[in-house]
Amino acid sequence: MRKSTRYSLLLIFVLVAALAVALFLRKEAPPEVARLLPESDAIIYVNLKPIRSATHFDREWSKRPVEHSGDYQHFLDATGIVFERDLDAVAFALHRMDDPNGPNGPVAYSEVFEGRFDGTRLAAYLSSIATAKENYAGHDIYTIPVASEPVAVAGKQVQVAVRSLRVAQLGYDTIAASNMPTAEQIHSILDRYRAAASPFSGSSLLSARYRDVPLLSGAWAIGHVGLPFSDNGHVTAFGLRLPIPEDTTFVASLRFTTSLRLRIDEVLPTEAEARQSAEALGAMLGLLRSIQNVQSQLIQNQQAPGPQKTSQNTEVRQFLDSIKIVPEKDRTTLTATIPIDLLKQLTAATPDTASNSH
Repeated sequence: MRKSTRYSLLLIFVLVAALAVALFLRKEAPPEVARLLPESDAIIYVNLKPIRSATHFDREWSKRPVEHSGDYQHFLDATGIVFERDLDAVAFALHRMDDPNGPNGPVAYSEVFEGRFDGTRLAAYLSSIATAKENYAGHDIYTIPVASEPVAVAGKQVQVAVRSLRVAQLGYDTIAASNMPTAEQIHSILDRYRAAASPFSGSSLLSARYRDVPLLSGAWAIGHVGLPFSDNGHVTAFGLRLPIPEDTTFVASLRFTTSLRLRIDEVLPTEAEARQSAEALGAMLGLLRSIQNVQSQLIQNQQAPGPQKTSQNTEVRQFLDSIKIVPEKDRTTLTATIPIDLLKQLTAATPDTASNSH
């Protein structure tokens, strides 16, 4: 009897240990939506749950009488999907295009969305607007034209699609899409989904750089993240050209604790280049702080600047003052604290922008 009891306890211990190891691996592994992405030049991941909890942007947007574009309103009516409410996580793969002047511009995207979707209504909507449908790996891929231009055919002007979006439902809570010119990328996503890959599978970029993402980051980006903001070989932000080449590798992250912590690592070939980059970025930061100080003086000199403008100006100043730029070996590291109230104002500023951006 005692021997049987010992075996039973040993079996329970082994099962509990195996479960603990599996849970640990899952915790340390990249999110599934990121693991499903194809090979790319950069990956961006956002977990919207903590942002939604911190800012309640879904409630704020629902209170606002927003006039949607005709196409987006048709999407809302047909699918019942409200991204501010129903989307929980999203991962983007950025693909550098050989021809930056082509239909996709310098960058194309592949995406995986996770949330609450009515699959039947979504499939009916996609079927109604698709110009083609392909079945691959047991899933329907819908091809939807999103950009066209007039072409002369037999003496008549005909609209011909120059960029298309391919969309597929992976499961009841997961959707994939890609606007790449060929179906290779969305096929790759479906192959990864069908393989039910291990927690540490994914693209080569994810395998190489995800270990650098700080633990418990609710949003992060790795790779050549500056590609969408490239201009003549450099990265631009808010109209300013940053002293950063467009093919610079970044590891950026946001962690949601009592405040919103931002960290950006610029990965460089040598320590000397890391020091040079830190000096250049530090000089630009000093310029931004000077501009902010001038704006603060102008707001203070107004007779009635308004509490919202005063509050936002204070929070922007707090954000700029919190920024630290430090060279560390082959990296330049920027850290900052983003006030939660500033994040709320940013997410509430343009409620319809994200919905109509594809």
